[in-house]
Amino acid sequence: MSYSPRLVSRSNLWRTFIRHSSVSTVTELPRKLKRSERKQWVTSVNELKRKARLEREEKQSAREQILRPPENGLLVKELIPVAHQVYAAAAELLSCSSNVAKTIALYSCSVCGEVHVGHTPHKIRTCDGVGSLKNKEHRWMNGGIEHILPLVESFHLYDRLGRAVSHDEQLIVDRIPAVVELCVQGGVNIPEYPTRRRTFPAYSVAGRIIDFERRFPKEEDTPGKDINTSGFWEKRKYPVETVFIHLLLPAAEVAIRGMESWEVMRSGIRKLVSEYAVHTCGYCPEFQVGPKGHRVRNCQAFKHQMRDGQHAWQEATVDDLAPPVYVWHVRDLNSPEPMANNLRRYYGMLEG
Repeated sequence: MSYSPRLVSRSNLWRTFIRHSSVSTVTELPRKLKRSERKQWVTSVNELKRKARLEREEKQSAREQILRPPENGLLVKELIPVAHQVYAAAAELLSCSSNVAKTIALYSCSVCGEVHVGHTPHKIRTCDGVGSLKNKEHRWMNGGIEHILPLVESFHLYDRLGRAVSHDEQLIVDRIPAVVELCVQGGVNIPEYPTRRRTFPAYSVAGRIIDFERRFPKEEDTPGKDINTSGFWEKRKYPVETVFIHLLLPAAEVAIRGMESWEVMRSGIRKLVSEYAVHTCGYCPEFQVGPKGHRVRNCQAFKHQMRDGQHAWQEATVDDLAPPVYVWHVRDLNSPEPMANNLRRYYGMLEG
């Protein structure tokens, strides 16, 4: 499997994303949102209103509704292997990126967060963060793996059909990487993060979830018996950093394997989120894997005072769960001269 680089050329305010393949395709690079702007809706507002109207009618009719997996608490059997592939690809991606980052310099702007990969940071004046200089020059500092692979966390749900995490439980319930939580809900069993696996489906009556396993549990198999549903960090084991065979391979080959893992992980996530619900705040990076968002009031984005700190939950995308980081492409690694600002329209950007 071969992967071609993603090159993005800039011309004034236009950003064009070019993927080199047998047939070149051109799409626009995602525009950086302003602080007052909300993320783009995945589902149109009219469609959301239509679904809400149908849900109200279902509640008024007070009739039983048969739910499909995973809405009924059961796993989607076809996606269990996909969840294992995503979990393995995420682990390999982190290992490959960590090993490659030891041989390549990483820089991050302390003002706007822009990332530069390679020695001698560029001089392109694109810093537009709060407190930036008038000439828009970046203030570079040494970066790390967390700058090219941003960590997106989510509350771990022992029961995905249970109630949402409340504000008072924000320091009790574990927060784990959102990719790991998605894989756990998709069928990956991790001893450090137990989750409830149902054998009988739940039903919806008048818009309320009826769980017969909870109402009439079997004595020999009581779900959640003798299990603490939070505070798993006390039992968590931190093994020595996993050493893959990557240490014995050249850096170029390790980088290629990392790119392959990135593509496998994102394609698997795309399949999982088509069935398993994921939510993100429309104004801040907060994320939650599950049928609904949590109730923790810690949003500090645009007009959060009007919402009393509550998040503006909406349907999330793959880019919200595994956000790509775009960096300027350094063509000559041996050149001591940094990339000049007056030549930025001739440069390109790559997916970091």
